[in-house]
Amino acid sequence: MLRKLTVLFMCLTLCWTTVACGSSNTTSDQNSNPNISSNPIKQNRNQVTQGQYPVQQATYNDANGEYTLMLLNTPSGTPPMYSTTDLQMASLTEEEIQEGKTNYAEINGNQASLHIKPDFKIEYVHNVTETQTDPQTGRQETIIVRRESNFWTPFAGAIAGQVVGGAISNMLFRPQYYVPPVYQPGGVMTGYGGYGNSYDQAVNRYQERYQAPPAAVKNRQTLRTTGVTNSTRSNNTRRQQQNLNRSTGSGASASDLRRSNQAKPRQQRRSFGSGGLSPSRRGGGFGSRRRR
Repeated sequence: MLRKLTVLFMCLTLCWTTVACGSSNTTSDQNSNPNISSNPIKQNRNQVTQGQYPVQQATYNDANGEYTLMLLNTPSGTPPMYSTTDLQMASLTEEEIQEGKTNYAEINGNQASLHIKPDFKIEYVHNVTETQTDPQTGRQETIIVRRESNFWTPFAGAIAGQVVGGAISNMLFRPQYYVPPVYQPGGVMTGYGGYGNSYDQAVNRYQERYQAPPAAVKNRQTLRTTGVTNSTRSNNTRRQQQNLNRSTGSGASASDLRRSNQAKPRQQRRSFGSGGLSPSRRGGGFGSRRRR
């Protein structure tokens, strides 16, 4: 009898040890496999997720193609900032403008459509990049060395009578995806580089016109592949917040993150469809003024 109890006790002890080791190995495997714990589903950081809101300001950042909107009349305690890379745009009709309709955004989760007057100015944050070798790792890295700021009016050509034809005119008044024209300092940028029912279609039309991908598409790929420091990202976020919180005004600005010998691109005037520069800068926009 004693022998049977001893054998039974040893079996139970062995089973308990096996279970404990298995649990430990499972925990160890989870910690060593980053795909299990470090790849969470991307959460929506916007607290405004649904509804129609007037828009006071808008910023576009070509580091990642993200739009940041400053909304009005948001619920009490809800931050007015809304950011997304999935934004469609449409021009307000003459009837809507005469009826007193203001610029507004229709928000549905991470998707939004921005309905604006033809003279509405979107602040364009342009990131100048360089590919350098990290002296510590020897890796080639693309880094942001300077940021510049200008204004972009996607539908300004329509109000000037540069866009004619029923098909094109109707297109302006329904939400579509638009890619900005090639960034140029100086006067306000007008028109668009590409458009389409999907973002990919807008990008394809841009590439057909310029024989190169848009800045946001290129930067998303190179900055993700070679890496960009967290300090650069955080500085970029803080700078956008500061620009949106400043008083409105016209003018472009630039901030040097690093010394650069790159020459500024030559200004070119283009028609509305391909984007261009307006002859003069008008007030009523927003963003940072050039420091003197």
